[in-house]
Amino acid sequence: MTENATIDPVLAGYRSSIDNIDAALIHMLAERFRITKAVGTYKAEMKLPPSDPAREERQIERLRKLAEAANLDPDFGEKFIRFVIQEVIRHHEQAQDKG
Repeated sequence: MTENATIDPVLAGYRSSIDNIDAALIHMLAERFRITKAVGTYKAEMKLPPSDPAREERQIERLRKLAEAANLDPDFGEKFIRFVIQEVIRHHEQAQDKG
């Protein structure tokens, strides 16, 4: 028997939706990082620091509140945005190094 013959159609439908959501998340993250890389280039040109700790803390608090409103664990929201912030800072530091 092949795998397709044994897959529950309800489960397959859920998985298809999950796959679509994952694809959308990847595209959204790609767009976000495209913009933050442009911010990093701009900051480098303007001799601005790659990191803005006050904004980062505001973003963390904002994402915690959004997560809570969406019935998502706020700790997860914070972990996610902290990861994103670290990646953005790394991109901004790379732009500074090129400048």
